[in-house]
Amino acid sequence: MSIFVDKKTRVVVQGITGSAGAFHTGQMLGYGTKVVAGMTPGRGGSTFQERVPIFDTVHEAVKHTGANAAAIFVPPPFAADSILEAADAKVPLIVCITEGIPILDMVKVRRYLEGNPGIRLLGPNCPGIITPGECKIGIMPGHIHRPGRIGVVSRSGTLTYEAVKQLTDLGFGQSTAVGIGGDPVHGTDFVDCLSRFEEDPETDAVIMIGEIGGQEEARGATFVKQHMSKPVVGFIAGRTAPAGKRMGHAGAVISGGEDTAEAKIQAMKDAGITVCEGPHLLGATMAEVLNRRFRGKIPARAARAVAQRAQPAAKAKGKAAPKPAKAAARAR
Repeated sequence: MSIFVDKKTRVVVQGITGSAGAFHTGQMLGYGTKVVAGMTPGRGGSTFQERVPIFDTVHEAVKHTGANAAAIFVPPPFAADSILEAADAKVPLIVCITEGIPILDMVKVRRYLEGNPGIRLLGPNCPGIITPGECKIGIMPGHIHRPGRIGVVSRSGTLTYEAVKQLTDLGFGQSTAVGIGGDPVHGTDFVDCLSRFEEDPETDAVIMIGEIGGQEEARGATFVKQHMSKPVVGFIAGRTAPAGKRMGHAGAVISGGEDTAEAKIQAMKDAGITVCEGPHLLGATMAEVLNRRFRGKIPARAARAVAQRAQPAAKAKGKAAPKPAKAAARAR
C-alpha cells in the first residue's frame, strides 16, 4: 500500500515543454509513472516524445485523459495561476515543484483551496512524491528508492534523498516518500502525512525531517504523541542558523521562541520521537528503533549496522557488544 499516489495515478504535467518540465517528464516516464498528458498554452495538438498528448488547458487534459494528478514545472510568476487552474479542473492531487513563488500569490492559492477540501496540494518548492516501483511525481532520483515499509516525510528535498539512500543501503524500503516543501505558505503538512502513514497497514515506521522556522514540526509532534502507534524517527535541520536570517528555504527563518531547532527537538522528544543528532544517522537510528520493536527481525545489513554502533558504547561501559540479530526472511 502507499499514501497519495500509486500505480493507478494518472499525471498531467503543466509546463511540459519547458526545459525542467521536459527533462523531469522524461525521468518520470522512464520510472514507469503514467504521464498521460502535458499542458502548455498554444501547444495543444502536439505531443511530447511522440507519446504524451499536449493540451492548451488542464480542463482539456483531464477531460480527454482522466488525469487525476498534476505536476507543475511552471516559472514562479505563473505557477500560482497554474495551481489554481489545476484546482479549478478538480484535479485531486497537485504537486508544485516550482521554487520562488511570491508569498502573496500563495496566500491567494491557500484561500482558494480552503474552499475546495477535496483537492490536495504538495509544495510549492518541494521535490515531489514517490511510491517506489509504482509512481514518481517530481524531481527525486528514482534509483535510490526501493519498495518497502518505511514512510518518509520531509521539508527538505536533499535530506529526503539522504534518508531514503540510507534506508535503502540498510535493506529498508519505503512505502511512500513525501516532500512537503520549505516555503512558509504551502499545502500538505506533517500532520496530513503522519495521519495517512498511521492509517496505512503497510507502513511500519516513519522518518520525519523538519527545519527551523514555523510551528509545523511542533504540530506534527503533538499528533505523534496523541495519535500514532508507529515509531517515528525525527531530525531538525538548521541548528546553527542565526536568528532572523533566511537559510535556503523561505520558511527557514527563526523569529525566536518555539520555532528554533532546540525547541522543535525538545517537542519531538517530549512526543516520544527518536531524534537523530545528525542527518548521517537517519538510517542507523531507524534500524535501532525497528530492531527493538521487531525483536531483531530486520534486514541483515541493518542488523550489522546496529551491532557496529553498539560496540563503542559497550566498550565504554566495559560490556561485551551484543551479537548481530538474525535477519528476517523478508527485508522491510
